[in-house]
Amino acid sequence: MNKYLAELIGTFWLVFGGCGSAVFAAAYPELGIGFAGVSLAFGLTVLTAAYALGHISGAHFNPAISIGLWAGGRFPTKDLIPYIISQVVGAILAAFILYLILQGKGDFTGVAGFASNGFGDLSPGHYSFTSALIIEIVLTAGFLIVIMGSTDKLAPLGFAPIAIGLALTLIHLISIPITNTSVNPARSTGVALFAETAALSQLWLFWLAPILGGVLGGIIYKILLNSKD
Repeated sequence: MNKYLAELIGTFWLVFGGCGSAVFAAAYPELGIGFAGVSLAFGLTVLTAAYALGHISGAHFNPAISIGLWAGGRFPTKDLIPYIISQVVGAILAAFILYLILQGKGDFTGVAGFASNGFGDLSPGHYSFTSALIIEIVLTAGFLIVIMGSTDKLAPLGFAPIAIGLALTLIHLISIPITNTSVNPARSTGVALFAETAALSQLWLFWLAPILGGVLGGIIYKILLNSKD
């Protein structure tokens, strides 16, 4: 059970740190840490949790990553569903605690979007469904390639969490204005459950697109880039 607990804790840390920075510190469009700060926060959560927990579970913290690694031949089928359940539970717990903390704000009037993902009117930049679909597929595929490449048996040892954390930072720098950046169905689910917008009605896209991207990235690496030595 240790690896499932590690996935729960790691996903909790990702959502609590990443979405927490967006909810409490971004203060968009007022002065705060802004998009760059939130992007860095997400990257740092993965980097730190990967070093802390990667030796236990592999540090997926994301259903799309687990499915992508499975498609790429790096993850056993028997662990797929337990990992996904653990990740979703961790994300929901983190969102719930963020919700409790936010209610303690002196001028609290509601959680509004609560760092949820969306397209159209729910997109920070009002990007379309098509834009959201494309960016989430492309970025998740790229994320898988970075993950599989940095953890390849021929890659330098000990540096994978740095590459993966910086990749997630880059992903957020690109796509926060488009979808508020998912590339992670668990992260999207946790906050959507508490958002006061129609985030739940759009949640299906933030399962479909990252999973498609994860599978695509996993297959690309397995077929075209995987080390043969």
